[in-house]
Amino acid sequence: MNQVKEAKAQKKINSISVAPMMDWTDRHCRYFHRLISPSALLYTEMVTTGAIIFGDRDRFLRFSDQEHPVALQLGGSDPKDLAECTKIGEDYGYDEINLNCGCPSDRVQKGMIGACLMKEPNMVGDAVNEMINAVKIPVTVKCRIGIDEYDNDAFLHTFIETVKQAGCKTFIIHARKAWLQGLSPKENRTKPPIDYDRVARMKAAHPELDIIINGDITTVQQARTLLERFDGVMLGREAYQNPWILSELENEIFKNETKTDRENVALSMIPYAQEQNEKYSTPIKSITRHIIGLYHEQPGAKKWRQTLSTLPYEDGADAYVIEKALNLSKGDPIQSA
Repeated sequence: MNQVKEAKAQKKINSISVAPMMDWTDRHCRYFHRLISPSALLYTEMVTTGAIIFGDRDRFLRFSDQEHPVALQLGGSDPKDLAECTKIGEDYGYDEINLNCGCPSDRVQKGMIGACLMKEPNMVGDAVNEMINAVKIPVTVKCRIGIDEYDNDAFLHTFIETVKQAGCKTFIIHARKAWLQGLSPKENRTKPPIDYDRVARMKAAHPELDIIINGDITTVQQARTLLERFDGVMLGREAYQNPWILSELENEIFKNETKTDRENVALSMIPYAQEQNEKYSTPIKSITRHIIGLYHEQPGAKKWRQTLSTLPYEDGADAYVIEKALNLSKGDPIQSA
């Protein structure tokens, strides 16, 4: 593939994506999202370099072929470790490796992971350079617009410019500053206010880069508007709590009218859940927890949610609790989130 075609292909992949979310975007969630949207780029939860190098590698990295295109997000700061894990990720078949420079939690700060890395752009640049040199697939960076008192255009520009010089061509920018002190990660999801304009100024300063916008994107219209300013949009909590928005975006952005509906997606999760149980002894509750939002604001949503919040946790529960939830929801006309 020549460079022009490769760039166009990557741009299409980047245009709509689902954010890496700890405890949410595991392999079961991604399989479910792929049934809804054939085209969106999906991300793993953040996986630390230590977990890959010293832990049960296959448990952290295995995924279904149906998940493509799928990106692995790494947490770490040591360039050699990151390069090693980037190569391992490529060997596993991931389509992209992403470095987390945006997570504000105390747990990751202690290991020099996440948003605190934005204070060390040279370290990030060294790591990204090593990662890029280790593989042939794209290496990207996810960051914030600032952290704590480092809250201005100059700080973000320096970070982007330094990491760009190391070879990074794609930045996914969460348009909310990370508070490492004084706010919990939960509070930091909504505070301080979002600032798309700062990210737009970075795009104007670096037109050669792919800049993907993330943060508080909740509607198809909003995504479409932001795509006029940025190279892609990344959805977080909205895609998890209201997953059918991915089907709407598939139709609107990719012009791909999906041939499925909510019921077919739900029924398709039954053989998947059976296979996961047979191969890996995966309990049904580990899968159904991700599909509770399928009928968000639809008739039957309340009964669907109630059923999947109880039956999968009972002794002997199997994949057919999904079918039971479907049948029960059909008799429940209540509109509920």
